[in-house]
Amino acid sequence: MRGASQAKWVVAAVAVALAATACGSGSSSGDANGTPDAAGTFSYQSSEPQHPLQPANAMEVGGGRIIKNLFRGLVDYDPATGKLRNQMADKIETTDAQHYTVTLKSGWTFHDGTPVTAASFVDAWNWSANTKNNQINSNWFSDIKGYTDVHPEKGDPTTDKMSGLKVVDDTHFTIELTGPVSYFQYKLGYTAFSPLPKVFYTDPAKYGEAPIGNGPYKFVSWEHNKAVTVAAYDKYQGIDKPKNGGIVFKNYTQADAAYKDLVSDNLDVLDQVDPSDLASYKSDLGDRAVDQAQGGITSIAFAMYQPAWQGVDKAKVRQGLSMAIDRDTITKTVLNGSRLPADSWVAPGVAGYKKGACGEACTYNPAKAKELIAAGGGVPNNKVTIVYNADGGHKDWVDAVCNSIRQATGVECLGDPKPDFKTARDVIDGHKVDSIMRSAWQQDYPLNANFLRDIYGTGASANDSLYSSPEFDKLAKEADSAANIDKTTELYQQAEAVLAKDMPSIPLWFYKTNSGWSNKVQNVKFDSFGDPVFTQVEVKK
Repeated sequence: MRGASQAKWVVAAVAVALAATACGSGSSSGDANGTPDAAGTFSYQSSEPQHPLQPANAMEVGGGRIIKNLFRGLVDYDPATGKLRNQMADKIETTDAQHYTVTLKSGWTFHDGTPVTAASFVDAWNWSANTKNNQINSNWFSDIKGYTDVHPEKGDPTTDKMSGLKVVDDTHFTIELTGPVSYFQYKLGYTAFSPLPKVFYTDPAKYGEAPIGNGPYKFVSWEHNKAVTVAAYDKYQGIDKPKNGGIVFKNYTQADAAYKDLVSDNLDVLDQVDPSDLASYKSDLGDRAVDQAQGGITSIAFAMYQPAWQGVDKAKVRQGLSMAIDRDTITKTVLNGSRLPADSWVAPGVAGYKKGACGEACTYNPAKAKELIAAGGGVPNNKVTIVYNADGGHKDWVDAVCNSIRQATGVECLGDPKPDFKTARDVIDGHKVDSIMRSAWQQDYPLNANFLRDIYGTGASANDSLYSSPEFDKLAKEADSAANIDKTTELYQQAEAVLAKDMPSIPLWFYKTNSGWSNKVQNVKFDSFGDPVFTQVEVKK
């Protein structure tokens, strides 16, 4: 997500923040000198994608990581340095952060052999933004002039093209925004801005089951609830050509089962170590263990659409529940030091992170918790439940959070597990949560806007709680049109202060990448997004 002179300082300002968190895990030790098999495939711990594999329809990691490997957009981030780098873009020029001219590199093709052109981007963005196509990430195009014509708040679109997008020729197109957005180029790194081939439009639903992209890997198969397999694309033109022959995204419904498979070399790369194995994974894996910073946060969000949680006084109740959670003890014991207690809604290392933005509400204080809950009229029915996916290793910490709330306040708290990630997301997306839901976020681009507007802005695609604050939205709008990154982050910090007042969610802890790999692979590194650098993994002969 994430030229002209203005583009350059945008890159410089935010790249520093990403680089701070983009430390690698180091080269594979032990058998680091094993002979690599360029045609060898490796397996990765994954989950069933929630939606068809369309670039603008994957927000969760199960589908998102697959999409990231099937497609390449205009830009992405160098996993080693954190700097913004061009992929399909030869250059992106702007003098005012509102009008952009994009020049594409020639020679790129989709996996079906057809060329990737300027129209491949413009047509894809227009289709993805259109409200009729029901893409979960359609909101990402809202900065572009004409978005409201294809995605009105009510009624049908008046056109199928955003007026801010113009194709000049096969390798040039222009973008006009509704106003300046100082960090727009960083947003362009998000997979929603990927190009689409012409065949997509003949049957988008069918395409979503067997996508054709332009990235380093091409689609092979999707065995639902089992695995998605991709193979290296030999005509890939990007700067990160695969050092392996492909990936099997292997579904697991229990995180501890994935870890056991890793230890026994039946799984090659892990997503995250489950809580029950955190205490031993470093000794189990030795030099193959990973422990590094990551730009992500775990929160629990309130179902603000439920009448019982609405009203000014209920903010006090939410603040009280937050103060009833002993983050320090839970992160040190249940999570074995694999997380850092959260003190804000924005992860450290991200441009605009403000230490202590959550205020006293993120500090454990049972007495004050009871006082605030009483002042706000009490918890509805004196009971809360936390919706989460049982296949993600969350049970231990959810139980610990509930125990802390129960012991500190006397409020009954229970976990509400759903069998897998897709089922949990369907409940959350359907706005069927009674009180509280697990809410985790990994950065799409390293700016506080991504942790704030993209989650808490009215109508934002990731706004699961349906929180809406005119004050927050006003500050976010001012931040987006600010003259520079520094002013943007400052105004978003003011917007974050509104969250501290309203408490639509409770920040719990910041992510770390706790992972590892098998004896069958080498050169495994992780980026600050918590993803392995898939193209660089080497499979040993």
